[in-house]
Amino acid sequence: MTWLRALKETARAGLTVERKRLEPLVALRGAAGLAIVIGLSLTLFGPAVAASSAFGAFQAAIATFQRSWRPRPELALASGTSLAVSTFLGYLTGSHLLLFLALLCLWTFLAGLSWAAGPTVGIIASSNVAIMLVTVTIPTSVVAAAGHAAMMIVGGCVQAALVILFPVRRWGAHRDALADALAAEADYARRLRHDPVAAFDPEPLMAARDAATITARQARTRPAELHGARGVAERIRPVLASLADPAVGVPEEGKERDRVRELLAAAGAVLDAAARAIRHGEPVRIPPEAQAALRTPDTGAILTGPAYRAATRLGALLKDVLETAGNSGGPSAEADRTAPAPLLRPTLFALVPAAMRAVRAELRHESPVTRHAIRVTAVAAAGYLLGHWLPLGHGYWAPMASVMVMRPDFSQTYSRAVARFGGTLVGVALATGLVQLAHPGTGLSAALAVLCAGMMYLLMRTGQVAAQACVAAYVVFLLGMGGQQWTQTVPERVVLTLLGGVLGMIAYALYPAWETPRLRTRLADWLIADGRYAAAVVDRYAHPAGKACPDVREALLAARDARVAWQEAVDRAKNEPVRHRGLSRAAAADAEEVLAQLGRVAMLMEAHLPERGDTPVPAAARLADALRKSTEQGAKALRERRVPKWEAVRTALDEWDGEGVPDRVVRRGAGLLLETLDELSDAMDTSPPPMLVDGTSTKRPDDDGPRNPEGPAAR
Repeated sequence: MTWLRALKETARAGLTVERKRLEPLVALRGAAGLAIVIGLSLTLFGPAVAASSAFGAFQAAIATFQRSWRPRPELALASGTSLAVSTFLGYLTGSHLLLFLALLCLWTFLAGLSWAAGPTVGIIASSNVAIMLVTVTIPTSVVAAAGHAAMMIVGGCVQAALVILFPVRRWGAHRDALADALAAEADYARRLRHDPVAAFDPEPLMAARDAATITARQARTRPAELHGARGVAERIRPVLASLADPAVGVPEEGKERDRVRELLAAAGAVLDAAARAIRHGEPVRIPPEAQAALRTPDTGAILTGPAYRAATRLGALLKDVLETAGNSGGPSAEADRTAPAPLLRPTLFALVPAAMRAVRAELRHESPVTRHAIRVTAVAAAGYLLGHWLPLGHGYWAPMASVMVMRPDFSQTYSRAVARFGGTLVGVALATGLVQLAHPGTGLSAALAVLCAGMMYLLMRTGQVAAQACVAAYVVFLLGMGGQQWTQTVPERVVLTLLGGVLGMIAYALYPAWETPRLRTRLADWLIADGRYAAAVVDRYAHPAGKACPDVREALLAARDARVAWQEAVDRAKNEPVRHRGLSRAAAADAEEVLAQLGRVAMLMEAHLPERGDTPVPAAARLADALRKSTEQGAKALRERRVPKWEAVRTALDEWDGEGVPDRVVRRGAGLLLETLDELSDAMDTSPPPMLVDGTSTKRPDDDGPRNPEGPAAR
C-alpha cells in the first residue's frame, strides 16, 4: 500500500462515527460522579481545586469504561491514585525545566512500556501522563499540590463508590459474553446445514473464557446460570462439526444427511434459546419443533457409526446447556458440589509481578512495545520543549496531544491523530460559540463541563472524533470555570494539538514498528501451535487415559491465541505503507485458510477421542511425534522463506496404515492432516513451475494425490 492510500484509509477510519449500542445509564453514573466531585470542590475549596479533582474523577470514570472483566471499582481507584501521584511528583519538579523534562521522559517511557500488560493498563497510564501535563500547572505551592492530589484520589473513590452503589446490569458483560458464544455456535449449526465444512470464528468462545475467569470475590456472587455453561459450549463445537462433515460423518446427500440437517437446525434453536435466557436472566423457552426433532427415536435407525455417536453426544450436551441456562433461581447445595471450580483471576496486586514479567519480555529493540515507548518519549520531550519555547502559552497541549494519540501500531496512531485534530476543531468551535453567546460564570461552566463529559462517556464507543469533540469542549469549560477566557486557550490549543499530532505521525514514519515484515513469524507461530494441538489429539489415541500425553485443552487454547495473534497482525499490516517482503496478500490468505483447516481437522478428531478404557493405538504416538517435530521444522522453514516438507508425517502415516486402523474417523482425520499440510506447502511455494519442451509445466512429486488408497476424501 502506498503512503497516500495509507493516509487516506487511516484518516477515514479516524473520522468515522459508527452506530453502537449506547449505555446511557453508565454514562449518567459517570457524569453524576463528576458532578458530585466538582460541586464539593467548588463549595469547599474553590475553582482551582475543583479543576484538579474534576480531572481525577473524569479519568477514573474513563477507566471504568475500558474492556476488563475485573471489578470496575478497582480500575477507578487505580486510575485516580496513579494520577494523583503523577501530579504531585510533576509539581515538585515543575519549576525546573530539565528536572521536569527528565520526570516526563521517565513517566512517558514507563507508560509506553505498560502496553505490554494490556491495552487497559496502557490507556490508563498514557492518559495519566497527558492529564498530568495540565494538572501540574494548577497548584501554587507544595501544600496545595498535595491537596490537589488528595482530591484526585477522592474523585477516583467517588466513581468507585458509585459503581458499587449503583451497578448497571450487574454481571451484564459476563452474561453477554457467554450468550454471544452460545449464539455464535447456534449460527454455526445453521450454517453447517448448508455448508458442511463452514468456518467458525473462535473469538466469542475466547471472550467467554475471559469472562469466566473471575476473582475470588466475584466467584462468591456469580449467578448460577453462568456456572459451567461455557465448558459445555466448548465441547459442543467439535461435535457439531463432526456431525456435519462428510469426511467423518454421513454422505453429502440422502436420508442420513436430511436427518443431520434436522438435528443441526434443532441444535441452533436450542442454543439460541439458551443464549436469550442467559442474556436476560429469564427461563429457557425451546421451540416445540426443536424438542420434537431431538427426542424422536428415528435417529438410531437412520444414523450409524461415528454420525450416531456424534448425534447422541450432541443431545447430551444440549441437555446440559439447558439445565445450566435454566438454573436462574440461585445455586443449590447440590449444584455447588457438582459445578466446576471457577477460573480464578489474580487480584490487582497479584498482577504486578505478571505485568513486570510482560514488560521485561518486551524489553528488546525489535519489540513494537519498546519502540513505541522510545518513540512516545522522544515526541513528548520534543513537544514539551517546542511548546515551552513557542510564544503561545499553555505549551503542554502539544505533548499532551502526542501522548494521547500515539499507539504501538501505525493505523491507530495515524487515525487517532486525525480524529483528535478534527474533534478538537469541532469541540472548540461549539464550546467557543456557546461561551460567546451565554458568557457562563463559574457554576454554569461547571455544569457545561459535566454535560460535555457525560456526552463523551455516552459516545466514546462510537468513534474517536465524537469523543475528542466532547473532550475539547469539556476542557474549554473546565478551564473557563477557573477564570481563563476562551481567547487564552482556544487558538493555542488548536495549533499545539495539530503540532502534537504531526509530531506523533512523523515519529512513527521515522522510527516505525511495522507488522508486515513479522507476518511470516506470526504464521510460523500459528503453525507450531496448530501442530501441537493436532499432535495432542492424535496422541490421545495412543494413550486413552491421557496421562502420558499433552493436555488437549491447553493445546487448543494456545492454538486459538496464535490464530488471533495472526489475525490481529494481518489487520494491523493491511493499512501499512510497506511492501509484503516475501509474503504476498494472496499467499497470506491461502495460508490462513489452510491453517484454519488444519485446526478444524484436529477438532474433528477431538470430537471422537477414545474413552479411558479403550485399546491404545501405539502407531498414533509416532504420528503425533512426527506432527510435532515436522511443524516445528516447517515453522523454521517459513521464517527462512523456504517451503516446508512433511516427509516424516507421511512416513508415520504409512507405518500406521501397515498396522491397521480400527476406526475410519481416525484414518480420515490423519489423512486430512497430511493433505492440509501439503496444501500449506503449495500456498507457500510461489516459484513458477519448471516448463517442459512442449510448454507444459512439470508436476510436483506428490501431486498425484494421497499415497494411500484409504487417504482423505476430496473436499
